[in-house]
Amino acid sequence: MKILIGTKNPGKIEGATEAFKTYFEDFEIEGIPVLSDVGEEPVDNEIYEGARNRVNNLIQYAKDKGIEAEYFLGVESGITNLLGKWIIINFAVIKDKNGYESWGTSPAFPVPDRYVDEIISTDLGKVMDRIFDQHDLRSGKGGVSFITDGVISRIDVTKEAFIMALTQHLNEFWTDKK
Repeated sequence: MKILIGTKNPGKIEGATEAFKTYFEDFEIEGIPVLSDVGEEPVDNEIYEGARNRVNNLIQYAKDKGIEAEYFLGVESGITNLLGKWIIINFAVIKDKNGYESWGTSPAFPVPDRYVDEIISTDLGKVMDRIFDQHDLRSGKGGVSFITDGVISRIDVTKEAFIMALTQHLNEFWTDKK
């Protein structure tokens, strides 16, 4: 089974791979960089919009290049206070080859108020690199691995978001699927 994901970020690709391994044995995931068409640090609804835009841009790319796939994936991390507190959360979007779209979210982690403006004006990765004196945390285990002392990584939260999105493709609970 061929799966395309709209990123070249190794942590996001590995998280998606781990999610699909939970349910499938024989598949290949290919990362293709496509635009999210939202800001560098998505805020509130832009998080979902960015993931969805990546999927749609990926579908167009595949169509233009004659690439066939069973699933098209997008994931976007961003900051939101829609629940009354500032948090970082991932949205994963999956579209199958028939156009059925699903979505899921990851666990979220709180953001201290003192960092909110800086994260929004730059992006979480740059802020985490500065705080933890690192380089390009976003491409590996992510800043979440530092704030959880290595217990949870970017791969883990991406995996969870994709598992939540996959539930809508795997069982009959979702009556609107067909």
